[in-house]
Amino acid sequence: MRWKQFLTPVKSFDADQARNYMENRNSDELTILDVRQANEYESGHISGSKLIPLPDLTERLHEIDPKKPTVVYCGIGGRSRIAAQMLAGNGFENVYNLSGGFKVWEGEAAVGKEDLGLELFTGDESLEKTLLVAYSLEAGLREFYSSMIPKIKNEAALNIFKKLSEIEVKHQDRIFNEYIRLSGKPVGRQAFEKNVLHTVVEGGLTTEEYTNLFQPDWESAADIIGLAMSIEAQALDLYLRAAHRSPNPESRKVLVQIGDEERAHLKQLGKLMETIDL
Repeated sequence: MRWKQFLTPVKSFDADQARNYMENRNSDELTILDVRQANEYESGHISGSKLIPLPDLTERLHEIDPKKPTVVYCGIGGRSRIAAQMLAGNGFENVYNLSGGFKVWEGEAAVGKEDLGLELFTGDESLEKTLLVAYSLEAGLREFYSSMIPKIKNEAALNIFKKLSEIEVKHQDRIFNEYIRLSGKPVGRQAFEKNVLHTVVEGGLTTEEYTNLFQPDWESAADIIGLAMSIEAQALDLYLRAAHRSPNPESRKVLVQIGDEERAHLKQLGKLMETIDL
């Protein structure tokens, strides 16, 4: 054992600093490393984080790019401080420990196992298939939002659902146009949508699972926005986990881009939350 690695000083971020640092970078420009155990990760984790429990870290260092900045977190900050020192002692130059750990994190977060929803992305699909799955995920969420509009009586909540549905339509348009551009196939929208998967929703959970998990008040604008933020965070997490394991550079790039768009949606929803009366 090299004791030097445990004596190597590392920088720390509080939750606000870490969130700002992440938001000012594309998702493929840094690594968010969770060094807790798998059951802790499953109950809640920072969206897009890579799970390597502390006991396994020395044997899995090769899975982390030492050239990228790495933000390390655990439950309250103790294990991540040790992990950050280990990384710094092994040549990682830009390592930051999240002080307070996941306990103090108030940014985007997801739930579920590492492989949740990844049956949709096998890792060896073509770029075209990757975009089709992404389009299907957006379509599933749009249908969910649209289906709720006739059921809502509260005007503020109703307007929120309409706005959310419009956001998903724009995201679908963007993915479809990207499909045309990258594939070079002049396919029409109707023909393209014949291949849409109708059993998926963003993030790898069904709408029923989302509602059972968060149990929102459908007449509360704040609850609806909170649910939407949770779904977008879950979607961000799924796209980045799929990107992590994709061997196809083009698919990986597209998945990261879509994930970063989900992060932009989260910002929009955050601003929207600030405009309503809680």
